[in-house]
Amino acid sequence: MIEVRKLSYRYEDVVALKGVSLDIKKGEKVALLGSNGSGKSTLLRILAALYFPTEGEYLFYQAKVDKKYAKKLRPDVGILFQNPDAMIFNPTVYDEMAFSLREFGYENIEERVSKIAETFGLENLLDKSPLKLSGGEKQKVILASILAYEPKLLLLDEPTTAMDPKTTGWLIDLLLDLQTTIVLATHDLSVAYETCQRAVVLDEGHRIVYDGDMESLMKNVDLLIQANLIHKHKHRHKKFIHSHYHLHF
Repeated sequence: MIEVRKLSYRYEDVVALKGVSLDIKKGEKVALLGSNGSGKSTLLRILAALYFPTEGEYLFYQAKVDKKYAKKLRPDVGILFQNPDAMIFNPTVYDEMAFSLREFGYENIEERVSKIAETFGLENLLDKSPLKLSGGEKQKVILASILAYEPKLLLLDEPTTAMDPKTTGWLIDLLLDLQTTIVLATHDLSVAYETCQRAVVLDEGHRIVYDGDMESLMKNVDLLIQANLIHKHKHRHKKFIHSHYHLHF
């Protein structure tokens, strides 16, 4: 489904990705892991055809994704940004959820919105302004708006940042039930572990340093430290001082 070949990206003189290559099959759920600044968000934007590589190429179902192909790709890809406010621009939750359906020429818009709103528990919010909702509710609205048009590829950029534990659990359950191909960018190992069987790790040099199953990654302490996904520091418990590793949340 997805082929990325020796892909690099620069923001002027700043390197964001360097020589990245990977394949993703239809239906896979892949955790894209790395610390802040490793290039996760940049790679997601390239997969969504919002950015285009400085070097290398990106193929979607064997078609090269460039500026000419980007418009054709839009109905097949949905991307959820870390900050939902960056994606909200409609006056009501209903209009937000119906927007892409209208843009892509769907006819049964009201039926689709009603169905996805019920799935997400948003039926009572359809007439409200999405800007007045909580962070977790905004993420739900945007994700519902994306899934309403049933993209082939779902890209999630730190989706749990604004969510409380209950909503995070709901999201994990939802993602596990979806048949859609998913790339989940996060530095939260616990969410990645519960959601995905495969992990792709970017280090602070903006390169892939691991591509394999999640179980093996979790046992590789040296690699987790290299990618800045765990750290070690001292703790004081009354008079007893000790140190151990911590996951990044």
